[in-house]
Amino acid sequence: MKKAPHIGMLGESLPMQRLFTRIEAISGSRAPVFITGETGTGKELCASAIHAGSERARGPFIAINCGAIPRELIESELFGHLKGSFTGALGDRKGAAALAHGGTLFLDEICEMDTAQQVRLLRFLQTGTIQPVGSSMSQPVDVRIICATNRDPRAEVAAGRFREDLYFRLHVLPIHMPPLRERGDDILLLARSFLAQFCAEEGKSAKSLSAAAEAALMNHAWPGNIRELQNVIRQAIVLGHGEELEAATLSLPSRMDERSRQATIDGLRGLHQAMSLPPAFFSRELWRIERDIIEGAVAACGGSVPKAARILGVSPSTLYRKRDSWELPSRH
Repeated sequence: MKKAPHIGMLGESLPMQRLFTRIEAISGSRAPVFITGETGTGKELCASAIHAGSERARGPFIAINCGAIPRELIESELFGHLKGSFTGALGDRKGAAALAHGGTLFLDEICEMDTAQQVRLLRFLQTGTIQPVGSSMSQPVDVRIICATNRDPRAEVAAGRFREDLYFRLHVLPIHMPPLRERGDDILLLARSFLAQFCAEEGKSAKSLSAAAEAALMNHAWPGNIRELQNVIRQAIVLGHGEELEAATLSLPSRMDERSRQATIDGLRGLHQAMSLPPAFFSRELWRIERDIIEGAVAACGGSVPKAARILGVSPSTLYRKRDSWELPSRH
């Protein structure tokens, strides 16, 4: 079994062996890395592996999720602020870039960053200096940038949501995380690893998976990837009994649930095909078109924003933020 350097990434499948080879090749460089892959595939773990195999391994690894921070606070989170620079700034605070000095700065969900902050990030990449909010002084920072997204960055550039100049600054060493459904027997390899880990944490005695449980795991599509597998195994361990984990304890969707999910996807495909609409449809403001598509997806998913986000390929926080913005008085 081959592991990525200094990190707990497991995999014997061909896609993972290729990934490990690429991680080892990329780690020694100082160039920015751009990781793509579906939610739950382990993009941050990959970034940690690259950092651990680099000459910066002794330095800090600082991760920041661009999609989880309100847009009015992301500049402060990245570059820091001085006391009194805005309401709530009760003291000086270092940002993620300064904290990562001498190491690696990991920007997760980079495509969630709005264009105003993209400009500030681009300036940082061009100059190698930061300017905390409320300060008139710049300071140099030495970091390696690794970023990640669950979207197609080229499509984001084409749609005008991601600056092309920033894309070319960041997309120097691309690396793609394979989805769990393409990793074959790695599903069972990971499941057994999680079984041992969570049994130790929960004080449970399960030592193996039944044949039926293994078959159920292998037959599942894993839309949530490794994160979903972790949750399924932990829940089964907490609720199960005995030394063998049975299929009945696995919280996997029934065949009917899978058919329902496929029907939702087919419905959204029909919505996509319906985009060949009259020119009048596109004469409206862009935000109105986007609103109709997103609200249609949410309706097709029975009102579930997380389900709609997964199918649309964005984070739930993005949809919540957009839906909130549509409620602003200025938009009516």
